[in-house]
Amino acid sequence: MSSSSRLPQSGLGVGVGLRAPHYRRFVEQRPRAAWLEVHTENYLDQAGWDWHVLQQLRRDYPISLHGVGLGLGSARGFSEQHLERVRALVRSVEPALVSEHLCWGAVGDRQLNDLLPISLDGAALDLLSARVGRVQEVLGRQILLENVSSYVRFQADAMSETEFMAALAARTGCGLLLDINNLYVNQRNHGEDALAAIAAIRPGTVGELHLAGHLETPLAVIDHHGDAVAEPVWRLYEAALQRFGPLPTLIEWDTDIPPLEVLLGEAGKADVLHARHVARAAAPRVTSAPSAVAPSAAIAGGAAELGRGADEAGAAALAAGQQLFADALFDAGRAAPALAQFKGATAARRFDLYRGNQSATWAKTLANAYPVVLALVGEDFFGGLAQAFGRAHPSDSADLNHFGARFAAFLQDFPHVADYPYLPDMARLEWALHRAHYAPWADGVTAQQIAALPPDQIETARLRLHPACRLLASEWAVIPLWQAHQPDSGVAFPAQMAAPSHGLVARPRWKTELVALAHAGHAALSVLERGENFGAALDAAFDIDEDFDVAGNLQLWLGHAVIAGIEA
Repeated sequence: MSSSSRLPQSGLGVGVGLRAPHYRRFVEQRPRAAWLEVHTENYLDQAGWDWHVLQQLRRDYPISLHGVGLGLGSARGFSEQHLERVRALVRSVEPALVSEHLCWGAVGDRQLNDLLPISLDGAALDLLSARVGRVQEVLGRQILLENVSSYVRFQADAMSETEFMAALAARTGCGLLLDINNLYVNQRNHGEDALAAIAAIRPGTVGELHLAGHLETPLAVIDHHGDAVAEPVWRLYEAALQRFGPLPTLIEWDTDIPPLEVLLGEAGKADVLHARHVARAAAPRVTSAPSAVAPSAAIAGGAAELGRGADEAGAAALAAGQQLFADALFDAGRAAPALAQFKGATAARRFDLYRGNQSATWAKTLANAYPVVLALVGEDFFGGLAQAFGRAHPSDSADLNHFGARFAAFLQDFPHVADYPYLPDMARLEWALHRAHYAPWADGVTAQQIAALPPDQIETARLRLHPACRLLASEWAVIPLWQAHQPDSGVAFPAQMAAPSHGLVARPRWKTELVALAHAGHAALSVLERGENFGAALDAAFDIDEDFDVAGNLQLWLGHAVIAGIEA
């Protein structure tokens, strides 16, 4: 096996997930952590504040890219475009680890944005083998595949989860990311034996371990990553260290994110256990199993296996089953055929957990992009809006940062918000702010650069707008209404909404801003946005306001880094 594809050894130690609430602490203080994991999909744009933070921290911490969007087990709907974005990110970050999940998440052009369980049968194994091979070929390196928590098991299952994972590793040369909490969750939910699962996996095929918290409910144990690691999971972790050696270990905490000290405290507990096994591993080290071959050879082997074992009927059944699952998520009235696929008397109630996850994902994602719309209509009504929008406009991207692009158009035609005719424009404003967060970096032009232009070139110069800038115009007072919802803005709520407003979304450094504009200033910037010259922009402004303050507006633009380039 080449060095680029070998399973990682114990040197990485215990890492933590890097989450936005802890960005500043990491940037300013570089707290002690062996390595950092980030979710791949949050950095695919390679721009904005998140990207800046990652670029700073990767100088001092090994980075793991942990994907949630490829949906490798999707019979129909796997996105080559998404894979290409992942490839570009991997090349830029040069991570120590790259991992994904053993799941599916798409049907056709509909992305479900969840880690959905796959049937553990030959057809799924054939599909996963081909997909993993494809991903490793594109990335030029080995990936790790993580076992997921599940609330249903399938009638078609022909092997255990660990047998499936072992066969997948043998066919493709991928490594395994063993999530210890997920083993425990599935033990509780399905009566499986987590210790037996650990014992069934060959040492040398596992490249990473995950630890997280879970939620106990009367219906099922939920893998919510929102609590400390439970004692039974710590015991399973010790068994995994005994079996596989001191592998890179991650503490995951994704919901109800605590202060960084709490997260690092959990990492400290894992580090104590990990360190014991580092000492024991001073003896001859277990090397990669013979089956973990280099990706290029594994791809050829996997393709041969697929050619010998391809079962068209099984592949069709797999795709049909996933379609039934997706249809039932969107329409409870179509649940019966989907439920027939599952084992157990509680399958119907547990399937509702997936439907609840979908609704929660829609609501949470839209609330993140549209916080003022949420405040205007209230949480309950917004939840209904999110469900109606999600059903009418399903996600078409595995990158949830793009979900909600059509929300303004949806509100325009949604009869239940007819009494709030300004909501669509508020949504357009908030979407502009949301996407500006991910816009590429650009330095703003300085006053000195403007002053350096020869007088005869000033009017003919084209002033290029910053890539984060978006111009806004509304017949409603949405600009002051948005400002009134911001803490400490000092802006009063509009006395009447039927009043035109103009604004500009800007991002002078990393924080997006909304700047109120006069109509004339908006007109001038609109001309510049179209690529016309400064003279034409001034003409447009003076046509609206003969007293247009050129110097004052230029100072405003420069102060908010609105102008990113000059073409004389």
